Amino acid sequence: GNVRGAADVLSLLSLLLLCGVAPSRQELAPVQLRLGGPRGPAGEGRLEVLYQGRWGTVCDDGFDFHAATVACRQLGYTAAITWTHSATYGQGEGPIWLDNVRCGGSEGSLAECVHNGWGVSDCHHGEDAGVVCSGQRLPGSSPQVSGLTLEEVRLKPILARAKLSMPVTEGAVEVKHNGRWRQVCDASWTRNNSRVVCGMLGFPREKPINTKLGSAASRGLQKNSFWVHTVRCQGSEPHLARCPVQVAPPAPRQHACPHGMHAIVSCIPGPAFQKGTGKGKNKTAPGKPATPLLRLRAGTHPGEGRVEVLRHGQWGTVCDKQWDLAAASVVCRQLGYGTAKQALLGARMGQGLGPIHMSNVRCTGHERSLGECRFQDAAQSGCQHEADAAVRCHMPHTDFKSQVRLAGGRNPEEGVVEVLVPVQGRLQWGAVCGAQWGLNEAMVVCRQLGLGFASHALQETWYWAGSPDATRVVMSGVRCAGTELALQQCQRHGPVHCPSGGGRFSAGVTCTAHTPDLVMNAQLVQETAYLEDRPLGLLYCAHEERCLSRSADSMQWPYGHRRLLRFSSQIHNLGRADFRPRMGRHAWTWHQCHRHFHSIEVFTHYDLLTLNGSKVAEGHKASFCLEDTNCPEGLQRRFACANFGEQGVSVGCWDTYRHDIDCQWIDITDVPPGSYIFQSPAASRTCKSGPSTVAALTSTAPVPPRTTTSACPAPHAPADSGQSPATPAPVCLQ
Repeated sequence: GNVRGAADVLSLLSLLLLCGVAPSRQELAPVQLRLGGPRGPAGEGRLEVLYQGRWGTVCDDGFDFHAATVACRQLGYTAAITWTHSATYGQGEGPIWLDNVRCGGSEGSLAECVHNGWGVSDCHHGEDAGVVCSGQRLPGSSPQVSGLTLEEVRLKPILARAKLSMPVTEGAVEVKHNGRWRQVCDASWTRNNSRVVCGMLGFPREKPINTKLGSAASRGLQKNSFWVHTVRCQGSEPHLARCPVQVAPPAPRQHACPHGMHAIVSCIPGPAFQKGTGKGKNKTAPGKPATPLLRLRAGTHPGEGRVEVLRHGQWGTVCDKQWDLAAASVVCRQLGYGTAKQALLGARMGQGLGPIHMSNVRCTGHERSLGECRFQDAAQSGCQHEADAAVRCHMPHTDFKSQVRLAGGRNPEEGVVEVLVPVQGRLQWGAVCGAQWGLNEAMVVCRQLGLGFASHALQETWYWAGSPDATRVVMSGVRCAGTELALQQCQRHGPVHCPSGGGRFSAGVTCTAHTPDLVMNAQLVQETAYLEDRPLGLLYCAHEERCLSRSADSMQWPYGHRRLLRFSSQIHNLGRADFRPRMGRHAWTWHQCHRHFHSIEVFTHYDLLTLNGSKVAEGHKASFCLEDTNCPEGLQRRFACANFGEQGVSVGCWDTYRHDIDCQWIDITDVPPGSYIFQSPAASRTCKSGPSTVAALTSTAPVPPRTTTSACPAPHAPADSGQSPATPAPVCLQ
């Protein structure tokens, strides 16, 4: 009998090989399935398979409706509605366990279908398959613990003070199942479990449980709604759905939580969400700077953006080779957020500028900074900026959004700013004084509302009617750094003082989901800068366009000269929208002296500051011509000035002004020798992050014209958390 059975097996193997299909090893027990990806309706998501203790995905090659039917039935649903391809529900991580899956439709498990073999695949995660199942469950089927279900987790406050605080940082763990919140038993509950829950809720770390919480929970919470019996996390998982979970009690007729205790978690919020930190400034322990330092760029919402690290004094990006949720979660936690919701590939948050510092980043998930992970120098990997990595992080739930609104606009993205603040002991809606209202303040409002960036900051809003219950000015003198999460975190007057009286002079904003981000190439400034003593006879046109210091007005023209700090500038658009002049061609200004049109009167300011920040000289660059001077490979130049063409800077492209063009300088005739900081914030109000770039130059004794620079350190700037602008840092130019 054994011989005959072996012969039958060999015949079957031969038949499979002749058909060109590699045999799949059949499992005695059905494999476990779950649905992953962004939250959505129950029964749809990325299909994930648990094999040998690791969750992985299924490639969409050969996947069809029959395979989706088997998967949905295995997940406990009556039928499949459809299936999806090309990572519709986001790219998974880990191995791709199944490829070329072929099902007849009647199999009881996906493992019973024909496939290439476990882990045998030539796919990438951009080909992850998903399914959409019917909402009806099979009679008698036990609910499957899927990623979509367990991603809905919350902490139910227990102590009175916790119920009043926002965000909620401690309480009993609850998961949502079939529209009901169910509690989790503390059987074998570990601090690793708490770490994962805190990460999902937007908090970087957990802390030991206060003993008062446990006793209060036993008195104040129901004991008959336990659903999850045991959770076993390693602490590196990005969310609870990736941890082994036991739903039913280990033995029949046993209570889901024999001792009747609830799993209690206490989380530590990041600096921006801690009480008493005011504007959420990150305070690093002295003598322990994070290495490498991190920031996020070009994200529409807080906690998302292109990952940039500071190494060797230069900001640079991270290549997306092997970029996954574990590495992204380390980034998010390091910035004071929770774990990562998504690890984004292919420059989804725009292409960066400068070096690519890291590639093939491999993290365990327990590292405190990205620098502790294993990585390869990107110079050896051949990465380009079209492969820049980005993240979306879990953020704490706050009530910031409910404290501000826009009224009277033509659409929900614009209007008069109205805030909810305490007035004489009670909360009241009111307007914001338009005096001194600027783009930084507007940025905070748009971020607080989840509307992205500010494209306009308006000090007069007579054409928008505010709400009848918010006519009173309740906030004035608002001054924001631009990085706050709510307008209420910004500095403002104690007693309201608004001489204009509000009304038509109330503050307003226009928000946009995508915006240009103009960044100057500081290294090019350093490499091309020189001093020139230029005769006055060659500066008549520049003087007419106010490109010289005021002292030039009193000189005996055309005798004498002006000392100019000249340099080339290269303005990159690293944002996610084209930069265009606000005025159409019909409104451009003709300048007779230079015989050309200006599409923007002042495009860029150039400032020379002392080391303590006092301005000693300034220059500006009018938009003589705003065009795509160059674009990276694969992008077409779309804006050109020739023949009165359309002007602008496309996403990913850059506009270059050479050092020998008029006004491409700072007049330093009246500046004594010394060390100074050179700063160039773009004048456009669509730049999202204040100073587009900051370099610093050191001018010593008088230097002959056309002096070249010596080798100096690269420009650098301190780190920031999230979207804060860079600040000046000295860079040598001799």
